[in-house]
Amino acid sequence: MTEDVERGAGPVVVKRWRSRLFDRLTLLLAILVVFVSLVGLDYLDLLPAAAGFALVLLMALLIPGAVEIANPSMIGGEASEAIREEAVRLVADALPDPCLILDKRSNVIHRNAPAVQHFPGLMEGNRIAFSMRSPAILSAIEAVRRTGRPQVVELHQTVPNETWYKVAVAQLNDADGILVVTLQSLTDQRRLDSMRTDFIANVSHELRTPLTSLIGFIDTMLGPAAKDEAAKEKFLGIMRNQAGRMSKLIDDLLSLSRIEMRQHVRPTSKVDLGTLLREVNEGLQLQAKEAGVAVNLSFPDGGAQTTGDHDELYEVFENLVENAVKYGGGGGKVDVALSRVDSAAYGWRVLVTDYGVGVEAEHVPRLTERFYRVDAESSRQKKGTGLGLAIVKHIIARHHGALSIKSQPGQGTRVEVLLPA
Repeated sequence: MTEDVERGAGPVVVKRWRSRLFDRLTLLLAILVVFVSLVGLDYLDLLPAAAGFALVLLMALLIPGAVEIANPSMIGGEASEAIREEAVRLVADALPDPCLILDKRSNVIHRNAPAVQHFPGLMEGNRIAFSMRSPAILSAIEAVRRTGRPQVVELHQTVPNETWYKVAVAQLNDADGILVVTLQSLTDQRRLDSMRTDFIANVSHELRTPLTSLIGFIDTMLGPAAKDEAAKEKFLGIMRNQAGRMSKLIDDLLSLSRIEMRQHVRPTSKVDLGTLLREVNEGLQLQAKEAGVAVNLSFPDGGAQTTGDHDELYEVFENLVENAVKYGGGGGKVDVALSRVDSAAYGWRVLVTDYGVGVEAEHVPRLTERFYRVDAESSRQKKGTGLGLAIVKHIIARHHGALSIKSQPGQGTRVEVLLPA
């Protein structure tokens, strides 16, 4: 299509110039007589007169006439088509989603910047079928050309990453055969739907296990063990643990929901991190003593003020230190170090380091996912819900901070929290 327009551009321009000269012929002849008279009377030399008339002639060729301005369609069908194509290109470039312009042969004649970014293999000048082997899209293109009605299909790609797009195909007009193909990303929506489904499934599974245990023990106590006091006492202890596990899970779910509701509201209170970390340490002393772990605190001189919510930050460091004691307690100690950071975005760094078994590298990026566990059975035995680090991540994000986790098998785990001053 572009080549056809370029080949037809020359005759269109010549025709337009001829029309303008014919419309202004009387005026040009009058101007020519004036220039000849000035030269004949020696008021003007021949060379300046010729240059002046040439300038007038050029202006007559380039400036559109009144009829052309009033009716742009008179400049020629080919030129009108080129103008329409250019207008479509400008509209495509203004769209935030990938957009392709196809000619009547289904060649890609234009692609906007998002299309170049997301579909680098779609080269201009090539047929779309050569670069995008999607039967659904190709069928939609054929249907639009056959019926003239817009078509909407879905594109699902698995390489290099799994993505989903809503593809809309529409025709500008029957004469040109130009098609506009827009691709709206559905990837985030599909991943969010998948996360919700997984979340519900995980919650159901986490609650079903202790609930099944409770029902089983209750049935046993009402039946075979109705008169066995020793068995009752044992079963009641187990039931209490299972009920506590469900209660902890529900508390974590409510905490996570509350934090997400306020995710975009930044706290405004002032919190002293040194005082806060001492409170966390005191609250976990009994648990650390039972695990045989020494928690060592290290603070700078003076105060360590940050803008934040006291209860939420307490939950952050309680989770981190408790995890270090439970899962890294084999090293015998946990170090909690507070230090200043010279950065425009952050003012304080808190490092929580354990010297336990550590975590394999492939697990580290997923530790903050909801219900993700490196060892699910061990986590449940230690009354973990799989939500602690997810809560930590959301709270730190609300405080405009940063979280990073580094771990190596046999060398323990180090969690870094950066917070603004």
